[in-house]
Amino acid sequence: MKKLFVLALLAGVGYYAYKQYAANQDDSDLWSEPTQAPDLR
Repeated sequence: MKKLFVLALLAGVGYYAYKQYAANQDDSDLWSEPTQAPDLR
């Protein structure tokens, strides 16, 4: 039973870390375009 609890806990932590990473990537993508120099070609 302990192993199942530890596995569920690790899965929860992994999911939380993935969601934080995805949110940071989305935020970075959102701000990367407006902060780039304009392409005047």
